[in-house]
Amino acid sequence: MRKSAFAAGVCLVSAAIAVSGCTSSRFGTFDTRPAPAPIMPAPSGTVTSGQLPPPVQPGMTPDAQGNFPAAPGTEDQTFMDPNAPSDGSSIQSVTTAAPVTREAMVGAWKVTTGGSSCQMFMALTKWTGGFRAASRGCPGDAANVAAWDVQGQQVVLSDSGGNKVATLFSSGNGSFNGQTTSGAAITLSR
Repeated sequence: MRKSAFAAGVCLVSAAIAVSGCTSSRFGTFDTRPAPAPIMPAPSGTVTSGQLPPPVQPGMTPDAQGNFPAAPGTEDQTFMDPNAPSDGSSIQSVTTAAPVTREAMVGAWKVTTGGSSCQMFMALTKWTGGFRAASRGCPGDAANVAAWDVQGQQVVLSDSGGNKVATLFSSGNGSFNGQTTSGAAITLSR
């Protein structure tokens, strides 16, 4: 009998602990306050349409046709690069306001050549012909690109043997134009 009395006592204590847990304040209480009143929409006025006047920058005035002068550093700066190699190619060099850096070339690029587009990734891992490049789905000469480098104001793409595949020049923010050694146009863009 002692065993059953002990078991009954344990059950009674367990039940008391379980019931006391239900009345604990650690579970929080329900918020009995009423919900806030909805916010009224702001009044709206009438909507008008029309042509805005041209923007005016302080200290600048448009010419007779309403055109503003070119911003500093964006003037046409096209001329032959005296540092460009004279390999007899018909590629013309364009000097840009900002120099081309290796760090700016790292990453993914969209390549357009031969009427098709593909992807190319450039890394700063040393490789034959400069730094490592990998192309995916590129046609023609661009399929052979395995390396890249910056030489002055131009970006040179090379094959796994270090042979030049294409030369490109900056044509604006995040865009490079040039041609392959076989004469096909090629463009890199972000």
